Amino acid sequence: MLALKVNGRDYAVDAPDDMPLLWVLRDLIKLRGTKFGCGIAQCGACTVHLDQQPVRSCVLPVGSVGSRSITTIEGVGETETGRKIQQAWLDLEVVQCGYCQSGQIMSAAALLSRQADPDDAAIDAAMAGNICRCATYVRIRAAIKAAAK
Repeated sequence: MLALKVNGRDYAVDAPDDMPLLWVLRDLIKLRGTKFGCGIAQCGACTVHLDQQPVRSCVLPVGSVGSRSITTIEGVGETETGRKIQQAWLDLEVVQCGYCQSGQIMSAAALLSRQADPDDAAIDAAMAGNICRCATYVRIRAAIKAAAK
């Protein structure tokens, strides 16, 4: 049995140490906002925060999490930065199909939590590897800038 802290709540899960965190979140804890995209940490759809740092949950073995705190898209809105990002996403109508957006929001929230007013280069670096097949990148950048104000 593994003990996890997810979105401020304690969970005990019966999972093998090598099971990807993504599947623990989705299948065992039933938090389905974090998406499976590629399974090789290249698309960003599975991004969550581990002690406030963005990580790709599709390749992170749950046994390596230890006592670190996990935040998912379901919990990021509990933070001021997360609320600002989510509101900017709504205000600027960023979402098109929506599939990648939980990962996009998690990466954007991590960026703004460490850099209050990022320039374009910082945004590009932080969001690199978050793929949006609908190509809403211009709106994503605008929403990050709006949330930073």
